[in-house]
Amino acid sequence: MSGEDVVKMSPKGQLVVPKEIREEAGFEPSDRFIAVSVEDGVMFKKIDFDVQEEYDRLSEKVQKRFNEQDISEDEVEDAVEWARG
Repeated sequence: MSGEDVVKMSPKGQLVVPKEIREEAGFEPSDRFIAVSVEDGVMFKKIDFDVQEEYDRLSEKVQKRFNEQDISEDEVEDAVEWARG
């Protein structure tokens, strides 16, 4: 991997990863990255993000909290109705 290239930030704050680096790293248009501030700049690290897996994980966590609080389905439905106005 060549590892270095000059890029320019767009007015919207976007940076384009050079094609050679994208291809060598296997980056795809829908990939997600975490931006980390480092001493002399910013480092971007690709993260794997499976939407269904994350949804299932969060749903399980919410269900567990409801069960711990002994919240009924009726109370949830009432809260949703209230939130919708």
